[in-house]
Amino acid sequence: MPELATSEYEIILYYNPSRASAEKTLAYAIGEGLPVRDVDILKNIFTGTQLEELAERLSVTLEGLVNKEHPDFPSQFNDANLSDNDWIKLLRKSPKYIKEPIAIRGHKSIFVETPSDLSRL
Repeated sequence: MPELATSEYEIILYYNPSRASAEKTLAYAIGEGLPVRDVDILKNIFTGTQLEELAERLSVTLEGLVNKEHPDFPSQFNDANLSDNDWIKLLRKSPKYIKEPIAIRGHKSIFVETPSDLSRL
């Protein structure tokens, strides 16, 4: 049974409010009048099951959820051969390393590269 809340009627935007790209995406959604519910990933920590579901919805591995470009990302993890459980532990302990913003509407899920990507939902 899915744990992530989804809706056909609104876009759920998972984001880190300290990142400019996330703020721009949220501002775009509001400016375009898109129905959006924003979820701060630093305050609303994903469960392990939710991270697995998110990876599946985005068609990536758990490692694929990791933003290895984050300036604080420890370089020793770049080429590490970590298990899925290890990636879950890392992302739960340090959610700032989740690649985001992520937008979900109904059965569609995307990594938002540019704010206008929201129009694909």
